This record gives sequence, structure tokens and C-alpha cells, in this order.
Amino acid sequence: MNASADFSTLAPGVHRLEQDIKKSRFLCVAAAVADIEAASSFFAAHAQADATHNCWAYRIGQSYRFNDDGEPGGTAGKPILQAIEGQGLDGVAVLVVRWYGGVKLGAGGLVRAYGGCAAECLRVSPRVRVVARKRVRFVCAYGVEGAIRQRLAHVQATDVAMAYGPRQVGVEANVPLNQIADLETAVRDVTRGQSAWVLPD
Repeated sequence: MNASADFSTLAPGVHRLEQDIKKSRFLCVAAAVADIEAASSFFAAHAQADATHNCWAYRIGQSYRFNDDGEPGGTAGKPILQAIEGQGLDGVAVLVVRWYGGVKLGAGGLVRAYGGCAAECLRVSPRVRVVARKRVRFVCAYGVEGAIRQRLAHVQATDVAMAYGPRQVGVEANVPLNQIADLETAVRDVTRGQSAWVLPD
């Protein structure tokens, strides 16, 4: 996923929307996914064996893929992907299932049906904002541990870990990217420049 910037994705859970279009039934199923493996598992779990087509797309950071599953090329998977991108979402997998009802939609109709069903499902689904973070490490003296914990809380650090050595405390935490510089300055001030600050790759 996009580790270098904040992004929006779907709230936890599976989000669904059904539409009937010219006698065909469409079911859109969407969810937030962390990686390509999770997207593949999502599609496998929610594909409908009795459906005419199971078309899908995902966008995870710079990675994306779509599948028309037998529909004319470019009429299903790509419009689903465009729906994801058009709503500014990342880390999302979308499956649109079609049960053919006997009326052909034509290429334009298919694009509108698949893209529109996906877009509407994403539009009505709850979202969350994911704050990009990076793990930082530093050491401090025992006497300033309380002040350091306050600074970490102030920048909304998560997954804070303290390792207590003979003379110093090793600190690790996931910190919002836009707060790292302020935290580094605060740590240097509190420790009077005695901290060993490390920003891992």
C-alpha cells in the first residue's frame, strides 16, 4: 500500500450493493485489502459459481490489476478500476458479479453497468483515512522516560516499545510522517542532545 502518504480506503468489513439493469442482476462486493494476496483471497471467497461473469479490479499503492472474466475486453474490469481511482481510494478490491438476464447491453452499456455499480457501491460505503507512519528508534536516559512518553502521546505514536538496558531506555514507535521532525526535535530537547536517533529505511 501507499507507505509514503496518507490515503483513504474502505472501512473494515465487506460492503455490498445490488442493481438490476435490463434484466441482468449485478452484485458489487468491495473491501479494503492490505496486499495482492489478500485481494486474490477476497475474489476467491466472494466469486459466485452460478454467475455468468465475476469481474474484478484492485488498486494497492502502485499495484493494480483488473479482469473482464469473459466480458468484451475493457468493458468490465477496467471500468471497475476507474471507479476505484475516480473516488480516490487505495488498498481496495472490488468484485462485480453479473447474472445475465437475456438482454444484451452492448459495450457502452456494459461499461456503464460495471463501472456504475462499482462506483455506487464505493460511494455509499464507509471510509477511513489511513495515516502514513514510519518506525523510529532512539535511546534516552531513565530520568526522561516520562517526558518522552508524553511527547510520543502528543504526536499520536502507535506500537510504542520500551527496552530497558543497564543505563538507557531504547524506544521504538510508529510515528505519523508529518510528526517525525517535531518528535526528533522534542527528543533532542528533552535529552539535551544525548539521544541516538535512528530512522530506519
